[in-house]
Amino acid sequence: MNDEISEQLFSSDVLFFAFYGEKRRKQADFWFFFFTFAAVMILKKLTVVNYKNIAQADLELSAKMNCLIGRNGMGKTNLLDAVYYLSFCRSATNPIDSQVIRHEADYCLIQGHYETEQGDGKDVFCGLKRGQRKQVKLGGKVYQRSSEHVGVIPLVMISPSDAELISGGSDERRRFMDVAISQYDKEYLLQLIRYDKALTQRNVMLKSETEPDAEVMSLYEETMAEAGAVIYQRRRAFIDEFTPIFQDIHSQIAQSRETVSLSYESHGDRGDLLSLIRSGREKERILGYSIHGTHKDELVMQLEGYPMKREGSQGQNKTYLIALKLAQFEFLKRTSRTSPLLLLDDIFDRLDASRVEEIVRLVSGDRFGQIFITDVNRGHMDRILASAGSDYKLFSVADGEITLL
Repeated sequence: MNDEISEQLFSSDVLFFAFYGEKRRKQADFWFFFFTFAAVMILKKLTVVNYKNIAQADLELSAKMNCLIGRNGMGKTNLLDAVYYLSFCRSATNPIDSQVIRHEADYCLIQGHYETEQGDGKDVFCGLKRGQRKQVKLGGKVYQRSSEHVGVIPLVMISPSDAELISGGSDERRRFMDVAISQYDKEYLLQLIRYDKALTQRNVMLKSETEPDAEVMSLYEETMAEAGAVIYQRRRAFIDEFTPIFQDIHSQIAQSRETVSLSYESHGDRGDLLSLIRSGREKERILGYSIHGTHKDELVMQLEGYPMKREGSQGQNKTYLIALKLAQFEFLKRTSRTSPLLLLDDIFDRLDASRVEEIVRLVSGDRFGQIFITDVNRGHMDRILASAGSDYKLFSVADGEITLL
C-alpha cells in the first residue's frame, strides 16, 4: 500500500482520564478541556493550478471560516480536495493521481502557505506531471516518500462519501482508523505499510499455480504477525480512548435522544497472530487470498444496541458520521498538539432543523480552528457567518472559478 495508505501522548493524559471519571461535569467544561491545549495551524494562502476542474485559483484565506457557495458540480468539493491533498498527498475522492489533473493540462500543482499563531511558517508543495512521479515538498525540501508528510498538517474532512463508513465494507471502517492513527503515530503507519507489503506478496504466492516456497511464505507470515500485533494494539488503544469522545459529541448534536456505540473486533483478540495466520494455508491455497490477520478487522457501529446499517434513518446515519468525524478532530487535536483543519462538505443535507442548529453552534464557536465549509444553501451559510463574527471569507464557485464575495 505504501503511499496509498497515507493517501490514507500528551502530558494532560492524566487530566483526560480524570475528566471521564467525573460523569457529572458540565458539558461546557468538556469543550473547554479539549480545546485549550493545542497550537493552531492556519492555511493562509492557497494556489491551485489544473486540479480537476480548477484551472487557476490564488486565494488568501480566513484564519477562521472559509465558506464556498455554488451549485452542485461547480468545483466546491474539488477545492476542499486540493486542501486535503496538501495534508495526505492524495485525493480524498480519487486514488489515481493522474486523474486529478485537468483534462486539458499536462500537469497540476497545489501549494499552501501555513502559519501558526506565533507566525512560524510552513510551505507545502504538491506537483503532478503525467507519466512522472509526484513531487511533495515541505519548506522546499523534497520528500523521498510522500507518506513521511502524513501528520505534518493534521486534517479532518466530513463529506457525503462518509456514508460508506456505515453502508460500505469493513475496509472503509479500517481506513477510518488508519487515517486517524497515522496522523499522530508514525510507527503505526510504517507497520501498516510493512503489513500490506507482506500481505500482498503472500496473496501472490497463494494464487500461484506452483506450490509456494514454504520458507519464503513463513517470512511473509512472520512480518504480518509482527506488524499486525502493533496495528492491533494501536487500534485497540485508539478506539478505547476515542469512543467516549464520540459519544459525548453525538449526545450534544442529537440532544441526548439516542445512544450510540463503537466496538473493535480483530483476529488479534484470538491469541497468537502468527499461529492464526499459518493455520489457514490449506484453505487459502484454494481461495487464493489470506483470510486471517488485521486486514480483516472490523469496527462495529451501533445505534441503541443495533447495527447502524440496519437501524439508522438517513438523518440518524448522518448525525452518527458527523459526530464520528468531529470526535476524530478532537482526538487528533489532543494527540498531535496541533488543531487540525476541518473541511465540511455539504453536511446539512437530510438533517432536521434542531441537529443543523447544534452543528452550526458547534463549528462556529472558538473550539475549532480553521474551517472550510461548502453548501448550496445560502441560508445555512448566513446562520453560520452570523455566529462566526467578523473573521470569515465567503467565496462563490462556478465552473471551477472561485471568486471572493
